[in-house]
Amino acid sequence: MIYLHDDHIRDIGIDWTKLTDIIRDVVALKDKGDSVHLLKPYLRFRDQANRIIAMPAFVGGTIEMSGIKWIASFPNNSRLGLPRAHNTIILNRPTTGEPLAFIHSGLLNGLRTAAVSGVMLSHYIAARQPADLRICVIGWGPIGRLHLDMCIALFGEKIKRVTVYDLKGVVPSTIPAAVKGITDITSDWRSGYRSANVIATCTVSAQRYIDEAPPKGALLLNISLRDYKPQSVAKVKGIIVDDWREVCRENTDIEQLHLLYDLQESGVLTLADIVLRNGLAAIAAEESVYFNPMGLGVFDIALAGYYWKEALQMDKGIRLESSRSV
Repeated sequence: MIYLHDDHIRDIGIDWTKLTDIIRDVVALKDKGDSVHLLKPYLRFRDQANRIIAMPAFVGGTIEMSGIKWIASFPNNSRLGLPRAHNTIILNRPTTGEPLAFIHSGLLNGLRTAAVSGVMLSHYIAARQPADLRICVIGWGPIGRLHLDMCIALFGEKIKRVTVYDLKGVVPSTIPAAVKGITDITSDWRSGYRSANVIATCTVSAQRYIDEAPPKGALLLNISLRDYKPQSVAKVKGIIVDDWREVCRENTDIEQLHLLYDLQESGVLTLADIVLRNGLAAIAAEESVYFNPMGLGVFDIALAGYYWKEALQMDKGIRLESSRSV
């Protein structure tokens, strides 16, 4: 088997067009039943703010890969100088169960997250045809930065303005050179939120803080899932999820809308509805689009499989061998 880490992923390269194409393929495979992902369990012990999540999955089609993602999220790790999340993936050959790769990469987790957002954003742009993109990134950690990188790579020519906010402040040198001249670093999330048509919430906020209705027609990429006070999005009609069973739990914004405002599965669209059935056409142009992706193991396994294949072809990674006793 092969061991891969962040540096190997970077060496192989980040092709956002390829990554978003893989996500689209998985959406189609999931929709026709050629994939499996179990409702992921949350392992909690001692400090209940911490969790380790198991995400086993199989993806068929030309991807043909199985495995499990095992990701630990410890919000207070920053106090120790450690990443909040530790992401590991084991890939298994679907026909024999043989282990093919062990991947320890927080970067890969971020790539999956931003690639799913990229698919949603591309369909939003195709349906709404905005003259330009005014992007607001709330939360300037690894996930927020990867979202802006994705936007630049896929839609850079359409970006008119970028606003970045983080509770801990933003170091100007971390802004990508491609948008440095059109980026505002703000001390109040509201300033970017009110003027944007694409809003990505990528925080680790301990409590909900967005208390204003979103701008008309804006795309809300609710990556961190727990930033919007229920009343701020209670009237939003264009609600999109990756999977209702996954996202309507664990104190997500979707679960709060379900409990407090009786939001039901029948009242939302799925990512498959958007990608495969032109679902955005049914949402009026002045309506906001509220995308809540819980994160599905099928996407993680598919992208990990892609990097495994690339590692073999490019001779990247560390080969591991096991001794066999007779």
